[in-house]
Amino acid sequence: MKVKPIAEIIEFLSPIAQAVGVEIIDGEWDMRTRSLTLFIDREGGIDLNICETFHRAIDGPLDELDPTFGASYTLNCSSPGLDRPFRRKEDFLRHIGEKIEVHLYAPLEGSKYFEGELLSFEGDTIGLLTGKGERKIPFAKCSKVCLLIEV
Repeated sequence: MKVKPIAEIIEFLSPIAQAVGVEIIDGEWDMRTRSLTLFIDREGGIDLNICETFHRAIDGPLDELDPTFGASYTLNCSSPGLDRPFRRKEDFLRHIGEKIEVHLYAPLEGSKYFEGELLSFEGDTIGLLTGKGERKIPFAKCSKVCLLIEV
């Protein structure tokens, strides 16, 4: 199935998302199930009613955009979840002062995992306060960064 890029779809739908009061965080195509999932968020979180409101608002415009060039597909709208990876500068800035976990591709100072308070995100470098002090971690070396979920 030929599909339009997620970036093009997000750009097209962003004004509608803004009118509904949400932000499109990410999207993904699942070719196996022939589905498009859009992940949305807003201050205070996402519930089923917001997902439904957004879904209804974009259904007609998406038909006009025709992201699958006439092929049928399923549209899903979802919360990104608590453990969603940080991908954009805005993701980091939104969580300054909160505890995060950082997974690395290769060891840095002998470790591939750090957790602590997010202090900053400047110039693609994460400022993290750990139990051993402040660390500067280049985002390019990270395999995953997300909120720390303490149980």
